[in-house]
Parts: sequence; C-alpha cells; structure tokens
Amino acid sequence: MARTGDHGAAPADPAWRGRVMAAAIGLLVLWPMLVTSEFKPWTLIDAQSLRATGRFLAGFFPPAHSREFLLIALEATWQTVAMASAGMTLALLGAIPMTLLVTDRLSVSRIGRSRMGSMPMLVRQLVRWLLILLRSVPELVWALLFVRVIGLGPTAGVLAIALTYCGMLGKVYAEILESSDAHATDVLLKNGSGRLAALLYGALPESASELVSYTVYRWECAIRGSVVMGFVGAGGLGQRLDESMKMLAGGEVSTMLFIFVLLVAGADGVSKMLRRRLA
Repeated sequence: MARTGDHGAAPADPAWRGRVMAAAIGLLVLWPMLVTSEFKPWTLIDAQSLRATGRFLAGFFPPAHSREFLLIALEATWQTVAMASAGMTLALLGAIPMTLLVTDRLSVSRIGRSRMGSMPMLVRQLVRWLLILLRSVPELVWALLFVRVIGLGPTAGVLAIALTYCGMLGKVYAEILESSDAHATDVLLKNGSGRLAALLYGALPESASELVSYTVYRWECAIRGSVVMGFVGAGGLGQRLDESMKMLAGGEVSTMLFIFVLLVAGADGVSKMLRRRLA
C-alpha cells in the first residue's frame, strides 16, 4: 500500500512542478495569439449581443415545412450529396496511386529492388510535394477559382473537393499504412512476395478498418464542405441556404440546418456500420 502523510493524505504528485511549468509556458505562448486574433468571447454575453441573438433565433421558428419548399430542399440536398460523392470518387482515383508512390515501406517504385534508385526517389519527392500543394489550398479557394473559370454550378464544387481531398487522402493513407503492423508484410516479403502483393495482402487487410473509417469521415467532411462552397455559387444546399439567409427567411434556414444535421448523422452511421463489418 502507498504510504500517506501524517494526516492520511495521499502523497503529493512528484511531477507537479513540471506540469505547472508546462501550463505556464503554454499560457505564455497562447496569450499573444489570443491578443493577435482579437479573441473576445465576453462580447457574446453583453446585452446588445444577447438581444441580437434572440431576434435572430426567433426567426427560426417555426421551421419551413411547405411541400414546395421541402421539394426544393430535397433536390438541393441530393445535389450536395452527389457533389460530395463525385468529388470524393475523383479524389480517391488520384490519391490511391499517389499513396502507392509515397508509402516508404511498400512504395511501388521499389518493387523488385532492395534499394530505391535516384529517379524513383525524385519521383516520390515530387509526388509528396504535389500532395502538399493540393491540401494546402482550401476547397473554398479552389471553388472560387473554378467558379471564375467554368461558371456557377456543382462542377466547380466537385473539382474543388477532388483536388483538396486528394492531397489529404494521399497523405493520411500513406501514414496509416506506414504505422500499421508490419509483421504480415515482412513475412510476405521474406518469402519472396513482391511489394505490390505484400501491400494488397499484408498492409491493406491490417489497415482496412482505419482506412475505411477515415474515408467515410472525409466523405462527411466533403458534405460539409460542399454546403460551404454553395455560398460562392457551387450549387447544392449551401446556395439555397445563402439565398434564404439573404432573404431573412429564418424558417427555411432552420429546416436546411436540420437536414444538414441528418446528413452528417447518416454519414456517421455508415462509418459505424462499415467498421463493424471490417472488425
């Protein structure tokens, strides 16, 4: 049993000085950032802000539920899901081959070689930088560029999601494969298997649950992103939401927000179902 002090109290934490010091350093670093960002949460609870919030929320009730509006909202919702799904499909088509190129342990550029040559190494680094470029530009910025180039509509949103999420998926897929248990892969390689076969039958089954979970999560993010991109003219639920907000139609806004919550909840349910099947 642990010894206690004279009055039966638990012994002091021996690491308390380090934790207090770490907290002080964290606060010292965070404070200038809060000042620079003009973070003033107390403005939310002053009288003027509370009155404005009350008036804004009061317009949300009752939610719009006319048949005509619900049909319009349903069409916009389907367009949003289609935009997100099409963008994710294009992103996967680009991310999967780039993942095979940048994954260090099973890079296809090393198939049949014990060491990677200079040219495959250069290709791999170029692909890494391409993934960095793609995910560095937010999908909203890509959408603004494509709206200028090809005009208003969902096509701009699909291309924006495809480019940004290709960079995200390629990076995270490679990290998941790198961090997976290497035992099955090493056994296959030691027994003469090629690197591509070791990837397909060793690393992928080991990481399948995590890969699928992350993919569905990104699809959920793509749905949210497609809603946001609707505000810049990329169509879908976001564009309808923007129009209703400009017309101060709070009931329509609340209905579309509820639909949006259902979309995210549905994506979460799909993720759980797939994880159970792969467990």
